[in-house]
Amino acid sequence: MSVVIRLLEPRDSLISSLATVMQEMQDHYQVPSPAYPEIVAGIEGRPPGAEILIAAENDALVGFAAFSGIYPGPYLRPGLFLKELYVGNRHRGKGYGRLLMQALASVARDRGLSRIDWTADPENLRLLSFYDDIGGSRKPDKLFYRLDKSALDRLADAMGEAAEQ
Repeated sequence: MSVVIRLLEPRDSLISSLATVMQEMQDHYQVPSPAYPEIVAGIEGRPPGAEILIAAENDALVGFAAFSGIYPGPYLRPGLFLKELYVGNRHRGKGYGRLLMQALASVARDRGLSRIDWTADPENLRLLSFYDDIGGSRKPDKLFYRLDKSALDRLADAMGEAAEQ
């Protein structure tokens, strides 16, 4: 297996392949996917600090890990937040996910960061087993929250209304 794991670069030749794999990921999770040009624009225009590790075998993209820096964490130390880890359907079970996580751990260590945090679907037993196997520890004392769509708009609108008073 001739695999290269590296950070995605601006104007990278694999951006279009990454967009295709991201569409596959959306299908896998049964959520709507934006149009292909929107995905490419999102990858190219991602905000500062949002990074993507890609795994390629023989110049074909097989998976990716999207992450960002976070601060502060325990003992006021910085870390990484893994937003997505995805290996294409045809490539699962071949060790690519482990290689991506190993590369992400190396990125964190090389940058002097203290940890990697992520979320996982509690119903996906295969995924949980994978994360347990690589040494991840479950944090049942934490609960994941999200503001999106109308809740995000309502809260932002309330901020604007408070500022006007």
